[in-house]
Amino acid sequence: MRFASLGSGSEGNALLVAAGTKSSCSGTRQTLVLMDCGFGLQDTLSRMARLGVSPEQLSGIAVTHEHGDHIYGVARLARKFNLPVWLTHGTLSSQPEIFSGISNLHEIDPNQPFVIGDIEIIPYPVPHDAAEPVQFVFNDGMRRLGVLTDAGCSTAHIERTLSGCHALVLECNHDSDMLMNGEYPYSIKQRVGGRFGHLNNQEAADILCRLDVSRLQHLIAAHLSRKNNTAELAIQALCGAVGCEADWVGVATQEYGFAWREII
Repeated sequence: MRFASLGSGSEGNALLVAAGTKSSCSGTRQTLVLMDCGFGLQDTLSRMARLGVSPEQLSGIAVTHEHGDHIYGVARLARKFNLPVWLTHGTLSSQPEIFSGISNLHEIDPNQPFVIGDIEIIPYPVPHDAAEPVQFVFNDGMRRLGVLTDAGCSTAHIERTLSGCHALVLECNHDSDMLMNGEYPYSIKQRVGGRFGHLNNQEAADILCRLDVSRLQHLIAAHLSRKNNTAELAIQALCGAVGCEADWVGVATQEYGFAWREII
């Protein structure tokens, strides 16, 4: 299994996950799932090309929730390239007009795994200010990639689901001091830092401390705020939790995401 990011942050998010092979009339084809798509169509295609991927290779799109930085480009991409989309009933019901015209929509249960090709996708509910938000663990039968962003706090279920993963993409949205002393209006500070907002660096580190990380090969800090965080602060917090060197922790940037990483 391997994974890469098209970009991560409040201006757009998308993650690629690839695994296995499956038979087709032209030979074998790897399962390639796009998690969210918060970029415009041409920007998405450009970012995918940078990672050596064409839209025709995609097996489908798995959607976490309805906020624009996660769904802005989903429908355009799905309609143009006839891609199936998986999402919760709440996400679909919150934005029915956006998802209209997609011929292959699948509603998922937030607590039941589903399969796309060679990848089992395990959704799990998260506390966030959206209609029915989920995050995902991707499993190819041998390796597990866990993703947790857009959550205001942790839960026991989140930690059980992410424990034992081989790779983690983990939200480090903000530094609490930078957020509270920054320029955002008080209401926005309360929303971002609240139980249904976004994880700060220390909260992400605290979650890591409660997980089984004995199999962890990759750790990526994601969804960093441009104004209320720095890569250095996020890395410092995560390193403190797992006892690693700073250069072992990756960072998903808004402009470039991160390049392909392979889980062995």
